[in-house]
Amino acid sequence: MIEHLDLRVNGARLHVARTGHGRPLVLLHGWPEFWLTWEPVMTRLAGRFQLIAPDLRGFGDSDKPDGPFGAPEHAVDMLALLDGLGLGQVGLVGHDIGGGVMQALARLAPARLTGLFFFDFMYPGVGPRMATPDRLSEIWYTSFHLTDLAPALVGASPETIRIYVTHFLRHWAFRPETFDDVLEAFVANFQKPGNVAGGFAAYRATATSRLAMMKGEAPALPPILLPTCVRWAEHDPLFPYAWTDRLGETFPDLDLALFPGVGHFPHREDPDHASAEIAAFFGA
Repeated sequence: MIEHLDLRVNGARLHVARTGHGRPLVLLHGWPEFWLTWEPVMTRLAGRFQLIAPDLRGFGDSDKPDGPFGAPEHAVDMLALLDGLGLGQVGLVGHDIGGGVMQALARLAPARLTGLFFFDFMYPGVGPRMATPDRLSEIWYTSFHLTDLAPALVGASPETIRIYVTHFLRHWAFRPETFDDVLEAFVANFQKPGNVAGGFAAYRATATSRLAMMKGEAPALPPILLPTCVRWAEHDPLFPYAWTDRLGETFPDLDLALFPGVGHFPHREDPDHASAEIAAFFGA
């Protein structure tokens, strides 16, 4: 059974879904998601791990930020959450925006982490490739989310939210039916007050750093030395597998492999395979 907690940490109320027993793993979602994206993995691993899936600030039933709120800020939230839950060391699992939070947390408090498990995500080695002409039709939303129009237009009605969220959940998945069984829950989630703008706050926070990366001017960051596993989707229209070529520069202790037959959401598209890979990496 999955239990739901509300904890006040770092000046905000964060909602957390938790189940299982054993070594703790924290599961960090991307956009347009919230804790529920991890439910299939949580149910499969509950007999071997304690699974903790927070709604990042701005998402789900967690408090909303007052303005831009990016990976460094989320990392401080997550560190406070570990303290609030009385957890010493945890493994991290995530993708998309959650992958950015993982990198920030690994630099903020590496001693609190036993390892990092990523599905598709952005990292410094992607560099200017993100903005090459053939990618513009995929990354348009990252600029749209910076505008004042975005929350007003997307959040104009329940139907506009449904159209927008459904587009990404189906377009980014190689198996477009992946979210059909929970689509109403995802749409209802983004209809809650503040959740459209709350999700966009992550994009607003990274606008400057994303532009610097696209221009090849991002500052060099030290490598993250924690044991790292990356399972990158074969058919992600957003993050091509070719972008894994420089992962070793950021993660020297790297276990990288292709995740076949899935798109941007491996954890949801093939939860049996995803759960097996997570368990193998964290030693269960």
